[in-house]
Amino acid sequence: MLRYLTAGESHGPALTAIVEGFPSGITIDRELIDGELKRRQGGYGRGKRQTLETDRIIIDSGTYHGVTTGAPITLRLVNNDAKLERLQEPASPRGGHIDLAGSINYQTGIRQVLERASARETALRVAVGALAKLLLRELGIDVIGYVRELGGIAAPPLSFDLSVRDASPVYTLNPGADPSIVAAIDAAKAAGDTLGGIVEAIVSGCPIGLGSHAQWDRKLDARLALAVMSIQAIKGVEIGLGIEAARRPGSQVMDPIAHEPDHPSADRRFGFRRPTNNAGGIEGGTSNGEPIVVRASKKPISTLAARGPSVNMATKSPQLAAYERSDVCAVPAASVIVENVVAFEIAAALVEKYVGTSLGAIKAAHAALHDLARTHLETWGTAS
Repeated sequence: MLRYLTAGESHGPALTAIVEGFPSGITIDRELIDGELKRRQGGYGRGKRQTLETDRIIIDSGTYHGVTTGAPITLRLVNNDAKLERLQEPASPRGGHIDLAGSINYQTGIRQVLERASARETALRVAVGALAKLLLRELGIDVIGYVRELGGIAAPPLSFDLSVRDASPVYTLNPGADPSIVAAIDAAKAAGDTLGGIVEAIVSGCPIGLGSHAQWDRKLDARLALAVMSIQAIKGVEIGLGIEAARRPGSQVMDPIAHEPDHPSADRRFGFRRPTNNAGGIEGGTSNGEPIVVRASKKPISTLAARGPSVNMATKSPQLAAYERSDVCAVPAASVIVENVVAFEIAAALVEKYVGTSLGAIKAAHAALHDLARTHLETWGTAS
């Protein structure tokens, strides 16, 4: 089983993750991991915190001469803006945050819960996902993420050229939409407001057979939805056509099946392909060989410069909500976070399917199961 835990507070000395079950034999690519961390810190609309932190991953265990050993991997990010003990207790909770419910649930002050609940924790989740990408690329699997809508302004992808996304101030694949989105972020900032949006992650090169229909908790789409929904401020998750499928007749939703052995990806999918991909690459909880499409809706950040109504916790009298330094818009960052969270779940499903403790074992199992499936198809109808 491939899994991880994170620990640490937003303004504590460091954030730490322990990754368990990661295969041996994979060379660590620090440039890739640090590059993902840098992308998470970018995007138009981010706050001052991102100028104070320069995230560089520190690996404290689980590698030898830069290669994974199969032992638990400890990842650490130092907080340059560490000042937890000097921060004051907020007098009033902020709506839309854990402040009130968390302090009641754990019987602590607001500071103790908001520091852990902070989206600063997602830096670790990006690092963990980037680590998972090192395994995925060994099997020819790629994951990309981008912004599809921001502040109500649609930005459907015009291509999947990542140089376009990386040149965009808001991480879209639609340069024509960028000026309007930037203007909307500026207007929100001037009004003391914030903006949300929709991000999308696409997994290509995924084999048929990740996940299972046999039990509810083994379904790949369920696991992806759980992981993505757990990201701070994500309020909705869709696979493929998603909610739009409820508005269409079945004839416009069902993906036809074709057999085209000469198609470029025929070998990976045994010659089968889908002219459409409304299912988003998953049917019955199982990957079907088509690109896996995951879409997430991120609410606007609840910390408002304009400050909303709240209550003083000591006197219970009306008071404006406390203000914590925050972003105007973190949707571009969310696209990076979702991308890497999805990457980890795909890697976890691979490790589960191929039951491998080393990269060599996983590759061998991948090839063996592919051959078994091909034999099954070639002898279809002849087996007892």
